[in-house]
Amino acid sequence: MDYPNNQAPGAPVRSGIPEHGRIPKYYAAKARIDQLIRELGEGSAIPTERDLSEKYGIARETVRQALRELVLEGRLRRQGRGTVVAGPKLEQPLSLASYTEGVRRQGRTPGRTLVTLDRFPCPDPLAAETGLERGEPVWHLERLLLADDERVGLESTYVAVARVPHLDTDFEPDSSFYGYLHDRGIAFGDADERIETVLATPREALLVGTPPALPMLLIHRVSRDTGGRPLERVRSLYRGDRFSFTTHLRG
Repeated sequence: MDYPNNQAPGAPVRSGIPEHGRIPKYYAAKARIDQLIRELGEGSAIPTERDLSEKYGIARETVRQALRELVLEGRLRRQGRGTVVAGPKLEQPLSLASYTEGVRRQGRTPGRTLVTLDRFPCPDPLAAETGLERGEPVWHLERLLLADDERVGLESTYVAVARVPHLDTDFEPDSSFYGYLHDRGIAFGDADERIETVLATPREALLVGTPPALPMLLIHRVSRDTGGRPLERVRSLYRGDRFSFTTHLRG
């Protein structure tokens, strides 16, 4: 099959140009800046709004809108008072593999920073969703997700204290929770997962270090062990400009 203008199959149809052919000024500017990004390469600083405005003969507000979209899409990132070309997005598999495995597979160094670890009686909503007993002690483990020391997400894990009674004393917060469970003979059987796009709350945006208006990818997961017993409930928030998700489907 032929693709217009030699565009790749994964690109927007007709490069996103409406059928009536009238291209918004910001979109034309965005396309020209995107070409500049490809020429500069990862980590390179791009010219200022004023310089880009003069270079392409367009208004600074038009340039500003184009840059804003490129930042939201993860093509550019803010650094200090300037803007630089961002690296490729991290591809995280939709599987029972851990975050650690997914990041390492791409040659990046995974990490986590502990935000909170506390325990409380299982509330009704969590019990209804997971099958845990109402009022039984549960751990809440909240950690920042890192890739090469860059903050890329926030993860909350809820697990029954009875399954991992010494989580507060013998678990290293910067290590893989799945690896910790495996070392204790606990194996994952299956899970239900749901993905949606959201905006971070002010607290989440502050922790992850993103603007509140940046779209985020939110994954909800309820996991069970090989015996069908409830194991964990996870809420994982990922930066929409730094992540994409992959899976393999069979007919």
